Amino acid sequence: MAERIAILVLAAGSSSRMRGRDKLMELVDGMPLLRRQVLRALDTGCRVYVTLPEAPHSRYAAVDGLDIAAVAVPDAAEGMNASLRAGIGAVQSDCDAVMVLLADMPDVDKDDMNSVLQAIDLKTEKLIWRATTQDGHAGHPIVFHASLFPALLHLSGDSGGRAIVKEHSSRTVHVPLAGSHARTDLDTPEAWAAWRAKNASI
Repeated sequence: MAERIAILVLAAGSSSRMRGRDKLMELVDGMPLLRRQVLRALDTGCRVYVTLPEAPHSRYAAVDGLDIAAVAVPDAAEGMNASLRAGIGAVQSDCDAVMVLLADMPDVDKDDMNSVLQAIDLKTEKLIWRATTQDGHAGHPIVFHASLFPALLHLSGDSGGRAIVKEHSSRTVHVPLAGSHARTDLDTPEAWAAWRAKNASI
């Protein structure tokens, strides 16, 4: 399964709510969060693509030396869907489905990704496989069947594919992850401070 499923790490956003800090370059486990999450994705055995702002940018150094495909997003300021378009454009010829992983979700680990990957059955009528919290709230990562790639390539703005997910809700498999892993993202200094307080050993 892994060789036919790519993981697309979205990492081209501007960290606009961080008041001058880059959330993906915050150190976690002694390395930038971006590098840590990309390493976790690589540990699944899947081919990994990472969307990034146009070079030069410090995030390129964070993934330097890793076996990934870097995808520059010249119109990243538009919002998340610019990253989705660029990323899907890069992966579409290589796989039957793609896992979209947000780089600012530090609780999502290899086991979480594998749980979602193992739920995929491309022989069924299902088109989306989506992580949820332990108590059932929908979150990330999300896997899209290749038949949805054309729709993803036509998205604009910052909706993150919500319309596509809503349209195909009846053909979606929900995969519970531990705790709130599927919903914890760190967009503000306050969110980082709260998360670090709960994870003092990291």
